[in-house]
Amino acid sequence: MTDFSTFHVALANEAATGHLMADLALLMSAGDVITLSGDLGAGKTAAARALIRYLAQDDELEVPSPTFTLAQTYDLPSFPLLHADLYRVNDPDELEEIGLSPLPDGTVALIEWPERAPDMLPPDRIDIAFSHRPSLGTSARAAEITGFGKQAAKVERLAALRRFLELAGSLEARRQRMPGDASTRSYARLIKNDQSTILMNSPRRPDGPSLYDGKSYSEAVHLAEDVKPFVAIANGLRERGYSAPAIHHADLDEGFLITEDFGQVTFIEGDPPKPIADRYQSAVDMLAAFHREPLPDVLPLAPHLDYVIPPFDDDAMMIEVGLMLEWYLPDKGVTLSSNVQADFLLIWRDLLAKLADTPRTWMLRDFHSPNLIWLEHRKDIGRVGILDFQDTVMGPAAYDLVSLLQDARIDIPEKIEIAMLTRYAGERRGVDTTFDPAAFVQQYAIMSAQRNTRLLGTFARLNRRDGKPQYLRHQPRIWRYLNRALAHPSLETYREWCMAHVPPPAT
Repeated sequence: MTDFSTFHVALANEAATGHLMADLALLMSAGDVITLSGDLGAGKTAAARALIRYLAQDDELEVPSPTFTLAQTYDLPSFPLLHADLYRVNDPDELEEIGLSPLPDGTVALIEWPERAPDMLPPDRIDIAFSHRPSLGTSARAAEITGFGKQAAKVERLAALRRFLELAGSLEARRQRMPGDASTRSYARLIKNDQSTILMNSPRRPDGPSLYDGKSYSEAVHLAEDVKPFVAIANGLRERGYSAPAIHHADLDEGFLITEDFGQVTFIEGDPPKPIADRYQSAVDMLAAFHREPLPDVLPLAPHLDYVIPPFDDDAMMIEVGLMLEWYLPDKGVTLSSNVQADFLLIWRDLLAKLADTPRTWMLRDFHSPNLIWLEHRKDIGRVGILDFQDTVMGPAAYDLVSLLQDARIDIPEKIEIAMLTRYAGERRGVDTTFDPAAFVQQYAIMSAQRNTRLLGTFARLNRRDGKPQYLRHQPRIWRYLNRALAHPSLETYREWCMAHVPPPAT
């Protein structure tokens, strides 16, 4: 017996249909199959058009009905999409001729009139059946959404999302797609009465199988597996005067949030993008002020519920740099002997031992340009809007400065990096005479080597495991940053190991 899940939605007008399809898009992934059924004029093509335009982030995109062409392909930012109309299909052999049998891998298939070719439908799919509801108005429709097989869980989450939006008073808000990140989270802007908020979909999900002493990668290195760390850290930052988004509505169990919208004014400009110097100075000043504060490792989350910020311990850092051995080197066709791998691990144990006495603070972990918004109307370091901090751990202060000044996604010239590092050290030293710039520079170099070693492996994994080849284009930049770090005397042994065993990425 096939597992399935069904729920029903009343749609007052075409805009409501568009909202439903946008909510579905928030949960979709490459390879999903979605069928649209119903009588003529029931709203199938309108729903398909709304979904495609939302995914394309283009409200004016021409989306013709494929009734006569049978199929139309769209190369969308997240994945390709195939829009098919089977009304004119009379023979199953026709499906192969137009590329619908089998359905293409890695492509979302959006199929109208699926009943014309039931044998082509996979067991894991989402069916949406539209019908007229004249009692509710001439433009009213109803939709029955059913998830079959593995897609039943996605339909259950869609129903939960719709309930959350209704309770938050946002079900009728206009949706605007936002780009995602390397995680399983997805985002949309909700626009209502000329006010904008951010909807976050953050399903509870471990990153990878249990390969690290019975733990997933995310658990082993203390990455957030649900939305609770985001809420706790956001509240903790705001309580201390830093600009993290306010949480307007939250479902901690399901992993849905509606937060303050900081807008879209960033810390970079130009093509290719480059840092805006005064904004980076404010970010450096913010980190210097932040790192001077005594910060707790336990935060209140909800009544009678606390959140404990995990430590960025040696084991977590070792697992992260191990991605070099697990993913980057195999991707380059390099096979290492057990002795050479043991040397790598020994080198890193020795490097991390140099950080044993380093004070720990809130290490936000992804403090770089994609996660920083410029808030011009605020004052001083409050103008630095901070996003994406749910992976915060208690770790060395230098790590976040490395994230900022060796940005994985844009080139930070070395002279700017040095100037900003000097500025940070001056800010710290000006308030605390015990601050040791030389010791901090060593900490900075080790954290740079750790982060960039991990990123080479992470981006190789995103390509091989997750089908996200776009991250490979950042590897040459990561390689350059790593070599900057390796110039520090404390990293001489690791530099020699890399020169002997690690080929550079393709440019």
